[in-house]
Amino acid sequence: MKLSRQFTVFGIAIFCVVVFSLYLMLDHIDHSKNPNGERIQNGQLGILQDKIDHLERLLAENNEIIANIRDSVINLRETVKDGKMFPEGNMSQGNVELLPPAPALLPIHSEDCQFAAQTYSKAADGVQMLDVYDLLSFDNPDGGVWKQGFDISYQDNEWDNEPLQVFVVPHSHNDPGWLKTFDDYYRDQTQHILNNMVVKLHEDSRRKMIWSEISYFSKWWDSIDEQKRDAVRRLIESGQLEVATGGWVMPDEASSHYFALIDQLVEGHQWLEINLGVKPKTGWAVDPFGHTPTHAYLLRQAGLSNMLIQRVHYSVKKHFASQKTLEFFWRQNWDQDSSSDILCHMMPFYSYDVPHTCGPDPKICCQFDFKRLPGGRISCPWRIPPQAITDNNIQERVQTLLDQYRKKSKLFRTNVLLAPLGDDFRYAEAVEWDQQFENYQKLFDYMNSHPELHVQAQFGTISDYFEALRKSTGMDPVGMNVGQLALPVLSGDFFTYADRDDHYWSGYFTSRPFYKRLDRVLESHLRAAEVLYSLTLANIQKYGQPSDYPAVDNYKLLTEARRNLGLFQHHDAITGTGKDWVVVDYGTRLFHSILNVKRVIVSSAHWLVLKDKPAYYHDPSNPFLQMDDVQPSQDALPQSVAKKCFIKMLNFFAVPRLLVVYNPTEQARTSMVTVYVTTPKVRVLNALGHVVRAQVSAVWNDASHAATDVFQLSFVAQAAPLGLSVYQLMEGMEPRTEAAKYMFLQDGGQISVSKLEHFPQFYQQDAAPVHIENPHLKLSISTATGLLEKMRLKEDDAEFLVKVEFVWYGTTSNKDKSGAYLFLPDKEATIYSPSQPPVVRVTKGLLFSEVTTTFTQITHTLRLYNIHGVEGQSVELCNTVDIRGEINHEIAMRITSDLNSKDRFFTDLNGYQVQPRKTMAKLPLQANFYPMTSMVYLQDSSARLSLLTAQSLGAASLKSGQLEVIMDRRLNQDDNRGLGQGVLDNKITANSFRLLLEKRSSAEEETAPNSYPSILSHMSYMYLNHPLISMAVSQRSVSLLSQEEGGGPSEQAALILHRKGFDCGFSNRNTGLLCSTTRGKIRLEKLLTDLKVKSITPVSLSLMHTHNSDADPQEISLKPMEIRTYRLQLS
Repeated sequence: MKLSRQFTVFGIAIFCVVVFSLYLMLDHIDHSKNPNGERIQNGQLGILQDKIDHLERLLAENNEIIANIRDSVINLRETVKDGKMFPEGNMSQGNVELLPPAPALLPIHSEDCQFAAQTYSKAADGVQMLDVYDLLSFDNPDGGVWKQGFDISYQDNEWDNEPLQVFVVPHSHNDPGWLKTFDDYYRDQTQHILNNMVVKLHEDSRRKMIWSEISYFSKWWDSIDEQKRDAVRRLIESGQLEVATGGWVMPDEASSHYFALIDQLVEGHQWLEINLGVKPKTGWAVDPFGHTPTHAYLLRQAGLSNMLIQRVHYSVKKHFASQKTLEFFWRQNWDQDSSSDILCHMMPFYSYDVPHTCGPDPKICCQFDFKRLPGGRISCPWRIPPQAITDNNIQERVQTLLDQYRKKSKLFRTNVLLAPLGDDFRYAEAVEWDQQFENYQKLFDYMNSHPELHVQAQFGTISDYFEALRKSTGMDPVGMNVGQLALPVLSGDFFTYADRDDHYWSGYFTSRPFYKRLDRVLESHLRAAEVLYSLTLANIQKYGQPSDYPAVDNYKLLTEARRNLGLFQHHDAITGTGKDWVVVDYGTRLFHSILNVKRVIVSSAHWLVLKDKPAYYHDPSNPFLQMDDVQPSQDALPQSVAKKCFIKMLNFFAVPRLLVVYNPTEQARTSMVTVYVTTPKVRVLNALGHVVRAQVSAVWNDASHAATDVFQLSFVAQAAPLGLSVYQLMEGMEPRTEAAKYMFLQDGGQISVSKLEHFPQFYQQDAAPVHIENPHLKLSISTATGLLEKMRLKEDDAEFLVKVEFVWYGTTSNKDKSGAYLFLPDKEATIYSPSQPPVVRVTKGLLFSEVTTTFTQITHTLRLYNIHGVEGQSVELCNTVDIRGEINHEIAMRITSDLNSKDRFFTDLNGYQVQPRKTMAKLPLQANFYPMTSMVYLQDSSARLSLLTAQSLGAASLKSGQLEVIMDRRLNQDDNRGLGQGVLDNKITANSFRLLLEKRSSAEEETAPNSYPSILSHMSYMYLNHPLISMAVSQRSVSLLSQEEGGGPSEQAALILHRKGFDCGFSNRNTGLLCSTTRGKIRLEKLLTDLKVKSITPVSLSLMHTHNSDADPQEISLKPMEIRTYRLQLS
């Protein structure tokens, strides 16, 4: 039997600003045969049965605990303590429907406002990246042998007192998918690299190697025998093999959301802890295309002390090299002390391959890449091949290499030098191990036996290097105290990356946007499924075994989904920079995992809403609840594109249909639900039997032809935090269900549409703009284009120009053109003007009004919800884009306002924090685009305009008051970065946004390097990315299946808390929140009522390290922005 994994439940949250996630550790039994392949004898079966019984007892205890957690989370306020979520096993009735009304004004503690309002103070020796960009001229003079740098000279006697200490770090960069799929790379290359590693490192104890991608390592580990596993453990114990970072992949840092970054880090670290007992110390990120401080923060919180980065703008590298600031403490922009610091090394040259890592001259360094010896498959492009080291040439070869080492060391502040030795998929053949290790060992032996050279050289791991670096500066071995030789403190990020000339890597911020959206859909569903799964395990225990609930199967589906999501964070996956068939492989994994987590959601919700628990049965071919399983394949939109939330059509027979609505977020929700029905005559009842207001709208086959056999039913559902509500749909006339009314425009004039039965048409008298409004907003829309022109805030009747339009970018006529990575536009964008005037369809209804314009390449829908609270305060924008007929075109949405934002705007980093940006005239247009993971905004002293997004895309503000988002790109050529193809696999892609306009009451200082969303912005983002999930109860008879034996949880759980930073300079009306802020303090007994907790221990983010704490264990306190994890020892 083997302990296997920790089961992760993301996102159960408490109070209003602190988000809390529950990690429940599960182990499951390995049913593999014994090595001799014999059948397990009866005695062993008995032992196995005992172990299963023990696991079931643990399951029982743990589920009781989860039940308590569930009860305490759901009863958010002590005043509602009596209202249990599922009283006596009945369907959720009562409290669920009668949510207390949200206060019109949210009480915010004054202390909670000080964080965003505090004045920024830069560290004395601080480097702020915004200042560096201001300072640099971004010219590109020829630097000699180091093309993008400068000549380096030194005196021979500089190392007389303190010798140069060189660490050569062998590494092999294994992309989990790029030019081949993950499985093909593993079969052809990776397994051979790892097999050779075990043999070749054992041949000589002086040899070292680092590895980072656990997705590959775990696949290989599953295929090797126990003898080989023991050999690997010995290599790790002896320090010959080091796991660096230890994430599932080496993730992209621009398009990835911090939820998924944590997912892939926890997945990797938990695998390492369970299988190898390894705790990584150092991050290694040689290939992501630009770097984010969010990842630095997550590594620090996971307990890593050091990190290395490589792909940074060549002008920044040159500047840092000249200032000797390539090694620094990376501190978060929002951090007022040094608690977030992590020691970071930036590689100085063009690439991480051997020609660019031994020193400044690639022509010479290439001669020391012994895989390129004459007769091999690869050679040196500089036409001077390496020579095998012999007694005859060793003196000259040592002098040549040492000269490069010395020159490189002049760019750093210490005499400790790092020289990586590797490249993509290196060390696959035994002969390469011999070529590199034997020749280098001869060089080292010569250097080390000649004291007059003043050099000590050896193979090392990346942590060996950092250990020596810390020792040489008198620094703490793992802590962040600065030591005698102070290293600078740096804040900010490293976007947008350019590797040469004007080749900015801002294209990949948008490339393959269809899959960037699919990534978010899986994230949201996975989070919902993990919460429901844990609630169900708890609930099953309450009502007694046995149950037909597929706990083990669901657990396996969740694990696979986490790993598929983790794999997609790889820097050639979510970036959209893989070969076409590799993209299909990733897409298929995401798609299957979305279907699988929906199965988990449906089977879990089925149990929870069932009144008669013994009647539960699990029939995967005909589930009790049905979701929107109508996305036909990995590369197609769900059918009936226009709507985000729908179910297989509900047919009405004699009986009413039940609809279960699940709220996956940790706040009570009042939100729109839309389902598809076969009749327009429907009444909707809540669980108390009260009629709920509803709107029936047409389902459109095209701009002006409505379907006659299917209708869209929308109503406002209420659901408690993480709660399930039940609604009843009945056929029949109902005055509170109103049909939407329609108007059609073309070329500024009205057109009439025939055959629109069930729905009235309306007309307006003049060619004035179309107006749609709700209690919060009034919008003016052009009759000619159907696009937004003005927004009026009703609270103080202020009107703003907010104009939406679409624009095209072409690609340059130069030799180098745009591709999957690079954005190289020909000129400023040209306005998108369709060849024929579009049909504009205006919908007005009880619950929402919308305007849909059908252009040739875009269907644009603007929707306004007629709801008090969160959803009514922003405008929903949906663009369905189809550029499959274009040649070298990129299409963008531009929003122009009259806000005087000058050259400043703000994009988020990984959905975790906001980074101020400055549009610079000295940079080319493509350099002013930045990644937008969750939002982009601009502001002046009176207002802020935010665009919240449901997918990562590239964004810019090229003029004052203007936002621009690239929605899709179709490019006919490769951009010479190794992919070897253009981007021609475009799909019909739906992009969703919320546009939020807020009045500002306090203007932050215009130069601060940090900024924060408002509470309303945080809430609107959550509503957009985590919609209510609706499931229809199917109509059929009961059948029963037998239960599988298997898995069970441990006695430990973990609690992950995140306190979000927010700006109080905005209205706190109608935020949808039911409670006040708490200054980041949580009393455990309020959170975990009736829970038997033996102990609570603070641990690192991914549960690798335990922290000592003298603080009151009953009160948890978080600083703003902080993410913290606790391990609960449960009795």
